[in-house]
Amino acid sequence: MAEPRGTDGTEVERHVFATLRLVLLGVTAVVQASLGVGPLLGHPHPAARVAFAVPLLVVLLCGVWVVRRRPLPVPVAVGGAVAVLAASAVATAVLPPQAHFGPAHWSYGLVGWHLLLLLLDRVPALLAAQGAHLLLSVGQWLLAGAPDRAEIGNAGVVVLSVTSFQAGVLVMSRFMLRTARQAAEVAAERERAATRAALAEQWGQDLRTGFAGQLGTTLPLLADLADGVLDPRDEGTRRRCALAATQLRRLFAENDDVPDPLVHEVTACVHVAERRGVDVSLAVSGAPVPVPTDVRRELTGPVAEALSAARARARVSLLRTADEVRVAVVADAGVEVGTATGRVEVECGTYGRHTRMEARWRTS
Repeated sequence: MAEPRGTDGTEVERHVFATLRLVLLGVTAVVQASLGVGPLLGHPHPAARVAFAVPLLVVLLCGVWVVRRRPLPVPVAVGGAVAVLAASAVATAVLPPQAHFGPAHWSYGLVGWHLLLLLLDRVPALLAAQGAHLLLSVGQWLLAGAPDRAEIGNAGVVVLSVTSFQAGVLVMSRFMLRTARQAAEVAAERERAATRAALAEQWGQDLRTGFAGQLGTTLPLLADLADGVLDPRDEGTRRRCALAATQLRRLFAENDDVPDPLVHEVTACVHVAERRGVDVSLAVSGAPVPVPTDVRRELTGPVAEALSAARARARVSLLRTADEVRVAVVADAGVEVGTATGRVEVECGTYGRHTRMEARWRTS
């Protein structure tokens, strides 16, 4: 099987396999010493010593990556599996008569641990290697001579005990991997939920701050009107009321979910002026470009001032290019409006009874 796929659970898989391989490295070293040293001392065959040395070298080679918690390269895993299977075949071939699946047959119980260490994250390859090891050992046993009933029963017990124990380790590793993935998914979902909650709270705070900022200019106006400080018939008072209404309408439009927020907010300002009887024409050119919310506020602020000061006619134009966004207003206001704020440049001039205002934002 190929290396674990590059999904969101890749880091979890690496961590689980790195931990299990570290444990298997120690287990394999201990098992090799406990199973192989005694038989080698009792039957010091040169080929058996070589066969014993090969798995030991494989363990040492694996340790180079395992102790650093890194996955084994494919050549190391495949080459190591072939090497230990060959060493098992050699060790089995030089066994004394009737020693198969007994204490002297140390390679049978040992090689399975090496295969687990090498192929833990490649389950199909591991099962194939374990099956090949079993068939090879049984085949060599049968070729050594016809076993009797007692030998068959003993071999069955050994095969069942060794295979079931090592299969249990494999099953446990898959269970641990699944549990770790589920825990990682739960943690990721909690983090996403916390992020969404934080964003929603921040959005609500920004919304409250925006409304508070607009109402901060509107409430004193209403209080002065209610107390008779301001005369509703005065042109300056009417202009302030028109500006407050336009700002509030633009603020409401800011929170709408629309494809083109800037045009939507400019249109909201135009609608307020039209309800006052001002004849307003709006021209939009250029493809939509993403404009941050605070920049849209700075762009539409002078527009709201110019339209609230217009008496009968106004013309609004919106130009968007890859380099900049411009909003211009020509109105029969006769007063200068708008000031440069933040990243937006504002130019304004009066020409007799007309006012021309342009707000410009450079995208880069």
